[in-house]
Amino acid sequence: MTKQALLTFIKNPEKGKVKTRLAKTVGEDKALAIYKSLLAHTRKIALATKAERFLFYSQRINPTDNWSATDFTKLVQADGDLGFKMQEAFRHVFQTHKKVVIIGSDCASLTPAIVEAAFKQLDQHDFVIGPALDGGYYLLGMNAFYPAVFEGIVWSTATVLEETQTIIRSLQKTSYLLPALSDIDYEEDWEKYGWEV
Repeated sequence: MTKQALLTFIKNPEKGKVKTRLAKTVGEDKALAIYKSLLAHTRKIALATKAERFLFYSQRINPTDNWSATDFTKLVQADGDLGFKMQEAFRHVFQTHKKVVIIGSDCASLTPAIVEAAFKQLDQHDFVIGPALDGGYYLLGMNAFYPAVFEGIVWSTATVLEETQTIIRSLQKTSYLLPALSDIDYEEDWEKYGWEV
């Protein structure tokens, strides 16, 4: 059984379908360019991580994009809300792996060291969480499959992290919190990083 797996969830980069909150102030073209920049950053993080890598697309697999099939096992997210999509991804990968961590593609300040720390903490803790400043999380990892952490949560709200921690406590499991980071959802989030797109 392979030990570590890193799951990355991305949206297929299409104008008008990514970073919609950001697009309201910067326009759809720039929002798409910013998202492509975030994808490149996320890909670098994943490639620097010592784990088997799984890439889950929102709509369809793109065999010719910059995510090499040599480095990533490419799959499509399940139909359903975000919780069900993640639950099914974890269910699938836990058939062959002992420690599984998921990241999205919205966090410009994520580093390889943070992802490595997540895997390391799973030696001592049942869960590891990377809190997002908006009340959600940018990373979630576990060392066994606990589907309950994806159930009954109101996604894309300021209470996602709190609700997740409540479920973990109800399971009588332990969790470790990584540094809190900001997702890129609004123009002011992006401006903090000063990247050119």
